Amino acid sequence: MRICVFGAGAIGGLVGARLAAQGDAEVSLIARGAHLAVLRDKGLTLKSEEGETTVTVRATDQAADLGPQDYVFLALKAHSLPGIIPSLKPLLAPETAVVTAQNGVPWWYFYRHGGVHEGRRIEAVDPNGVLWEAIGPQRVIGCVVHPAAEIESPGVIRHIEGDRLPLGEPSGEKTERTANLAALLSSAGFRAPVRPQIRNEIWVKLWGNLSLNPVSALTGGKLDEICADPGTRVIIRAMMVEAQTIGEALGASFGIDVDRRIAGAAAVGAHKTSMLQDLELGRPMEIDALVTAVQELGRLTGQATPTIDIVEALIRQRAKLAGCL
Repeated sequence: MRICVFGAGAIGGLVGARLAAQGDAEVSLIARGAHLAVLRDKGLTLKSEEGETTVTVRATDQAADLGPQDYVFLALKAHSLPGIIPSLKPLLAPETAVVTAQNGVPWWYFYRHGGVHEGRRIEAVDPNGVLWEAIGPQRVIGCVVHPAAEIESPGVIRHIEGDRLPLGEPSGEKTERTANLAALLSSAGFRAPVRPQIRNEIWVKLWGNLSLNPVSALTGGKLDEICADPGTRVIIRAMMVEAQTIGEALGASFGIDVDRRIAGAAAVGAHKTSMLQDLELGRPMEIDALVTAVQELGRLTGQATPTIDIVEALIRQRAKLAGCL
């Protein structure tokens, strides 16, 4: 089995290191810069509470060198996907599955969704349907990323916590390709259940990302701080309630209530959200996938998003002034 992890950052590095250490697949990583240089020279090092492991991996910045794969694990942020399409194509054989591990509303959301919105493209995450046409939604296996990790230094990934990578076909079907991937990830130390309703998992993760990320970037507060403060908690909760109304209008089911979801985020502690980290580092933030796409779905379903609209306007202006758009 040939697996390419496209984007060997924190999460891609974690997945790639564990799969390579497990040894049942031929694993390659697409990386760049100093990170790539260390991967080639010294290998990929994974640090965790269990200790430190270094694995030898095939790493390149030229996907064409690798040839067609059985699975391509996309570990880039959503806004980076359109830019990699030319590089991605040499990895895709007719039966190649593409595992989407992005936060936010996925570009393929309405593929095999059923109902009046079947086949609809989401402009906020897939302008002009570029990803839909170039990758093909029939290749997709949805994946929701729950682990937290960070790049400690080039070539070194620190796993902070979490091991859940739920998977699911957009159609909800049980397929051999998803079962095989789940088995491989499980043998590499992840919990990778195959879900018949992967969109439910997407919404529960999105619930927090939609609200916690922009509020933390606007205030500079860590998770425990913005969840405990009465003022910011009210804003976060209002955004989540608006999002739940949209998700339920599209047929999604939320397995926990809003206050339990906020409590779970607070329990993570003094953690900087990815959007706050991106702001501090001057990197583009995931506004479109996490916030703007939810606004788009709100308009589609006729659900008002007054709090989301205000926060979206503020975080977009913050990103513009910081050069992070």
